[in-house]
Amino acid sequence: MSTGRPSAGGVDDNCVQLDLLLRDVAAETGCLMSMLLPLPVVAWEKATPAEGWTVRDQVSHLTFSDNAAYLALTDRAAFTQLLAEAQPDPIAFVDRANMPGQTIGVPELLSGFVQARVQMVHSLRAVDRQTRVPWFGPPMSVLSFVTARLMETWAHGQDVRDALGAETVATDRLRHIADIGVRTLPNSFRAHGRPIPAVPVRVEITGPSGELWVWGERGAKNRVTGSALDFCLVVTQRRHPGDTDVSAEGAVAAEWMSMAQAFAGPPGAGRRAGQFFGRPAEQAAALGDERHD
Repeated sequence: MSTGRPSAGGVDDNCVQLDLLLRDVAAETGCLMSMLLPLPVVAWEKATPAEGWTVRDQVSHLTFSDNAAYLALTDRAAFTQLLAEAQPDPIAFVDRANMPGQTIGVPELLSGFVQARVQMVHSLRAVDRQTRVPWFGPPMSVLSFVTARLMETWAHGQDVRDALGAETVATDRLRHIADIGVRTLPNSFRAHGRPIPAVPVRVEITGPSGELWVWGERGAKNRVTGSALDFCLVVTQRRHPGDTDVSAEGAVAAEWMSMAQAFAGPPGAGRRAGQFFGRPAEQAAALGDERHD
């Protein structure tokens, strides 16, 4: 068993953690690229579970976000202007940000994504480790900012996997995503206009290797349990909690799981209950569970 969140450590420790996080970002980017590179052009227009978004839109969004991250790290004035443009209507702003990706070819879009990611990573390596990075939610530490970019890559990659019917392979990189999911509990309640709970919530989830990852006070009456993969799918709103093995004990834990979101901004639409059951991978998993009963 291990606590879910890495220790804060000193400056040297932060440098080591940043290097490890950036390696995980590179690995997650590689997984996404391994899906995108072989795709025929027509597959880029496939609908993903995010309403109105195609595979093309998912990559366009990641490209825009990486470019915005670069501005946040290198040009505060330009990012402040971008933030001002987003505030009146964040959802419409995100949709507008995807529009440039609609008018270019797939090779150009893919090249733009790679360039934006490389530029962002270079700026992250150069930034002062003590910097608070502005974003579309509260400002973050550099380590939290990188974790958020990893989470976004995985979550939008999940949308692509779902569109293509590809299997989701759980890795220990999920620990970073789970950690930011836990730490954004207050933001989840705030985004829905709900008071931030005063009671502790304990999270106990099982990583891909079987190791138990734990956050929160032992003995807390509100508790969330399940697999790390399913917990991450819930907090990134890629699965409805009822379609996962995630279990919530206590009213606060149950309310949190019903609206958890590890990302900044207004409440997300999430996924419908039963939306994914019936796909080949989901059917196989369900049959496997029945055989072991």
